[in-house]
Amino acid sequence: MVEPLGWIALGLLVLAVVGAVAPLIPGALLSFAGILLYWYSTGYASPSTYVVVVLSLVALGTAAVDYFGGALAAKAGGASTLSTLVASVVGIVLLFLTGPVGLILGVTVSVFVVEYWRNRDARQSARATLYAAIGILASTVVQVLTTLSLLVAMLFVAFA
Repeated sequence: MVEPLGWIALGLLVLAVVGAVAPLIPGALLSFAGILLYWYSTGYASPSTYVVVVLSLVALGTAAVDYFGGALAAKAGGASTLSTLVASVVGIVLLFLTGPVGLILGVTVSVFVVEYWRNRDARQSARATLYAAIGILASTVVQVLTTLSLLVAMLFVAFA
């Protein structure tokens, strides 16, 4: 039997899936909150501590991918550590000021500008920028899949 607080926790997990694609709703962090709230609602009895730790690490890892995916992809595309750091900071600031469009533009423009400033090679700068843009989109897909997986896992815990 799921108690009222458990239903709120499951609601957070559903909202997390929505938040994976909706602007300014931190999907993975809502999953994390839902997992902990459900565990609390059961008196820390269900799921086991091990399962809570694993699911929490997945949720927090997904949050990191969401916030830093574009910058890390730029690094994979040949961007410097400086570009990656600048893109991370600019992207997160613009995410909170202007939403997901700001995140995308902030990361991609900052990667291009810093890389071009460093090496004066428009082609290499564009390559790193393309990797950053793909990384942002891929991080959204990862977030949808993981928040959905966390929801399914917690539904299994609640109703199995």
